[in-house]
Amino acid sequence: MLLLALDTATPAVTVALHDGTGLLAESRQVDARRHGELLLPAVDRVLGEAGRKLDEVSEIVVGVGPGPYTGLRVGLVTAATFGAVLDVPVHGLCTLDGLAHASGLTEPFVVATDARRKEVYWARYADARTRLTEPAVDRPADLADQVAGVPAVGAGALLYDTVFTGVRREGPEHQSAAALAALAAEKLAAGEELLPPRPLYLRRPDAQVPANYKVVTPK
Repeated sequence: MLLLALDTATPAVTVALHDGTGLLAESRQVDARRHGELLLPAVDRVLGEAGRKLDEVSEIVVGVGPGPYTGLRVGLVTAATFGAVLDVPVHGLCTLDGLAHASGLTEPFVVATDARRKEVYWARYADARTRLTEPAVDRPADLADQVAGVPAVGAGALLYDTVFTGVRREGPEHQSAAALAALAAEKLAAGEELLPPRPLYLRRPDAQVPANYKVVTPK
């Protein structure tokens, strides 16, 4: 196996290469506005550091979110393109699951990322590998009774630490493709079915057609 993992669902543009037994190389740059500009150079850099070629890749895994519309699509479209060109399987994994796996926690906890609009994407976990709830998007204040004092990781928990009072500041803040790759390799080796590489948005995109839009082109 030579697994290429990538995720652009958080401000981190992250890529990793995994051979099924261990991490070969990883790149992570945090820049919420340059996903499209940074992703392909990161892929080249990771392949170069590992001394491997793109046509050696046998599997691709991509974070499917939840995440903002534009950033999330960069990773998904890139993964789909690589899969088509190389004729290899493309798998999806929930981005929150990657963060959970990176935490290494063995007790119940929550993962929360910044969803903007004063909201968070979040889910509850039994441990670093086992998600208990479907990903959701909510205002932090609406979650106070559910998450107060519960161990929490992720940028959303750090941003709203008056609500996520059990936030682990030493835990992962943004996504790591290394954790995503390790989790995917583990699941594939166990024969577990991964998600299809389709975006998990949870809400409508920010960009919308204005109300009362007037068509000015000739009929």
